[in-house]
Amino acid sequence: MNRRAGLALRKPAQYAVGRSLGDIEHPKEVIVRWTIAVAGLILVCAASASAQKLDVKIIDRQDKEDEYDYAAVYNNVAVGKSFKVHGATFTLQLPDGRLAIVNCESKFAEHMAGRVGNRRSCRTPVVDSIQADFKGDNAKLIWPVSLDGKKMQSETYKILGILDKPKNN
Repeated sequence: MNRRAGLALRKPAQYAVGRSLGDIEHPKEVIVRWTIAVAGLILVCAASASAQKLDVKIIDRQDKEDEYDYAAVYNNVAVGKSFKVHGATFTLQLPDGRLAIVNCESKFAEHMAGRVGNRRSCRTPVVDSIQADFKGDNAKLIWPVSLDGKKMQSETYKILGILDKPKNN
């Protein structure tokens, strides 16, 4: 065997750190793995950036089985337009002062037993200070249900509208 042929079969030492010669990765494979890793990181960041979790305050609430007109209320004064809704409807005050009107109609209760059209009422928080995870046209409301505040309950509501910060009169 000629000395040059022996050198041609060897891999550069920089690729063999911590590995046996049989496990050496080719530089192109390393680049492909890094490209995939970076692309995955970008997708994760984009998905989390599209959702916003905010501390909000419920300033008005109604919950009725039948259809009713709901108008967003701020300081006992109706603001914005009214909505024809069923179920639970809240006006949420966002940290920047804007108001979000959210509604949840009864949900299909997926059970093997029970009558056709089995439905359940929406879960509603009994506290006014909650978290809302806004994503698209939905708001997932999250609130504590235990004394230590560690056990949480949630329900997804549909966003009916976002109103500008009310002007003080």
